Amino acid sequence: MLLRIDPAAGAPLYDQIAASIRADAATGALVEGDRLPSAREVAESLDVNLHTVLKAYQMLRDEGLVEMRRGRGAVIGSAAASLADLRADAQALAARARELGVGPEALAALVRAAAQES
Repeated sequence: MLLRIDPAAGAPLYDQIAASIRADAATGALVEGDRLPSAREVAESLDVNLHTVLKAYQMLRDEGLVEMRRGRGAVIGSAAASLADLRADAQALAARARELGVGPEALAALVRAAAQES
């Protein structure tokens, strides 16, 4: 697993770490039962504060993507399969939007509005 962050980006580092893990789960690179590196290992490899990584892991736990297991650390949960399914749906939606001439910003706004309605 390769975590990607950009310290110069406007997004907080913990959001970037969480987004990188979400993306790997959505593509199937991470599946249910896969163990994530310890927060300490991630912090050292990315040269970030340990609490930054812990916050990212906590966010993912709150979303149901990661389970925290005593003695095993952070493990990808069953929500990973749902993300992979949604990714396929999102790709189909993006293709349909291109056919209709709807740009990425307009599509993103539609998805945000739909998510807020439910």
